[in-house]
Amino acid sequence: MHDLHFKDHLTEQRLFHNRMLVALVGVAMLLGVLVARLYNLQVVNYDDYRTQSDENRIQVRPVAPTRGLIYDRNGALLADNRPSYTLAIVHERVRNMDATLELLGQLVRLEDSDVQKFRKRLQRRRPFEPIPLRFRLSEDEIARISVNEFRLPGVSVEAELVRYYPLTDLFAHSVGYVGRISERDLAQFSEEDVRRYSGTQSIGKVGLERSYEDLLLGEVGYENVETNARGRVLRVLERHDPRPGAELTLHLDARLQKVATEALGDNRGAVVAIDVNTGGVLAFVSKPSFDPNLFVTGISFNDYRALSDSLDVPLFNRALQGQYPPGSTLKPMMGLGGLADGVITAETTIKDPGFYRLPNDTRRYRDWKRWGHGDKVDLIQALTESCDVYFYDMAHKWNIDRMHDIANRFGLGAKTGIDLPVERPGLFPSRAWKRGARGLPWFPGDSLNAVLGQGFVLATPLQLAVMTATMANRGTHYKPQVVMAVDGVEQPPEILHHVEARPEHWKLVFEGMESVVNSIHGTGKKAGAGLDFRVAGKSGTAQVVGIAQGERYDSEALKERHRDHALFVAFAPVDDPQIAVAVLVENGEGGGAVAAPVARELFFDWMSRPMENTVRAAEADDEGVSRG
Repeated sequence: MHDLHFKDHLTEQRLFHNRMLVALVGVAMLLGVLVARLYNLQVVNYDDYRTQSDENRIQVRPVAPTRGLIYDRNGALLADNRPSYTLAIVHERVRNMDATLELLGQLVRLEDSDVQKFRKRLQRRRPFEPIPLRFRLSEDEIARISVNEFRLPGVSVEAELVRYYPLTDLFAHSVGYVGRISERDLAQFSEEDVRRYSGTQSIGKVGLERSYEDLLLGEVGYENVETNARGRVLRVLERHDPRPGAELTLHLDARLQKVATEALGDNRGAVVAIDVNTGGVLAFVSKPSFDPNLFVTGISFNDYRALSDSLDVPLFNRALQGQYPPGSTLKPMMGLGGLADGVITAETTIKDPGFYRLPNDTRRYRDWKRWGHGDKVDLIQALTESCDVYFYDMAHKWNIDRMHDIANRFGLGAKTGIDLPVERPGLFPSRAWKRGARGLPWFPGDSLNAVLGQGFVLATPLQLAVMTATMANRGTHYKPQVVMAVDGVEQPPEILHHVEARPEHWKLVFEGMESVVNSIHGTGKKAGAGLDFRVAGKSGTAQVVGIAQGERYDSEALKERHRDHALFVAFAPVDDPQIAVAVLVENGEGGGAVAAPVARELFFDWMSRPMENTVRAAEADDEGVSRG
């Protein structure tokens, strides 16, 4: 017989209630944890988590300022800003950078150098900053990226303004160019620089772009933008506009610059023209030149190699950094100094047999004219025919330190202070210089070399133009300036020195320089050919390689790059000087034959605009500017 089991409803009910109680307690505990967590998120740490959320959704982005424009004196645009489209990546939005770069390489052309530079930029980026990968995208490339946008989180096409030089190589050595901010630039940045350049990829590298960088850059702005999960900008929440850079108006004249460039032809050399009444630089040419647009977004390896390996060295600024023996172009200045110091007078004459000997010295210091210039050579003839013996004799009677002083007052032997970077100082020697630099005393023969602009003497074409302008305005040595106005505010001329000499001394030297151009025996006749105004000038020839005593200069026996340099300095018109010019033609040999015609082209062009130039000179007078 089986046992009978009866159902105990009371026990089951008690068990159910206990289980229910445990379940309710568990649920309550879980709800408590949830409420506590919710309280922690929404109350205790509300500000912190809201900030983190906003950082994922709202980004602060710098807004680059528009770089200041650069104009010539007549309003021609020399440095512009043009829109360009850049492929950029926000690192924080990309899951797999290598895969993203591989995909982008299938859509647009990517050079190995582009990727290498991009990876370097990643190392110095700010959080959520778009890092440029490729510049100057084409419309077709932009379209391909847009179609594949869903496959490219963190990738964007950024519109920006980049520098553009519409006259290409015409002002490369004066206006200069901007380039991408390099590791070297960053290493020199202060915290303030880092802030100012946020959002900006470029910095002035050479020329005015570098020396006026602080003014041209402007002040950075910023904007708060809302982004989606892929980093795409949805809307701008707040914006503080940047302040654009200052606009520069230059003394440089684009038309005159082109005339000078074309007049040099295929020759290597430099031309500098200066406003006699202000020191403003009207033309500044170094040839050969280059296209500065190549550097703006990063020059390619092949392009840079072609420029840097060229024998003609187009990247070298001959007008500012080329230091050449000035040769006979110094003779007018030396003649004036000799008159002022009483070493010579208007009546002083010498006999020139074609050479000069110092007392008790057998060495012959040759004149360029082997048979000499006659028995009674005075200063006018010495300048007209470039008689070396006359100046040898004057130098022997003169003190080298006085020669050094007069040269310094005319702007030789030291930097001119022009508002362009990396100027070189040239050299005009003194006793102290030779003792310190060479450890030797000064010898009489050194003075004979110095008076002819040879030996230790070196000058830049810019310095020769300053010297000539100082001569033209009878002794007022202005600091040369390229920039005429900043945001429309005129930059006043600055006087550095004043050369004291008697009026009759100036008149005598001017007469000699005018005879150089207008006399049948003058060495610079081609500078005034066909002009209806008078020009005063002086030719010069500078040796590149030495010639042994007793030997003759043989052009045919020398390599082209070993031939003499040709120089010419001049101002016009003589009765009311307005423009001074210095011309250097590397290995051109004859200053009067090769360099003088270049100066003539500048004079002809400039003086064909008398109304414009007369007005500017009158304005300078009204402002109380000394005209010497």
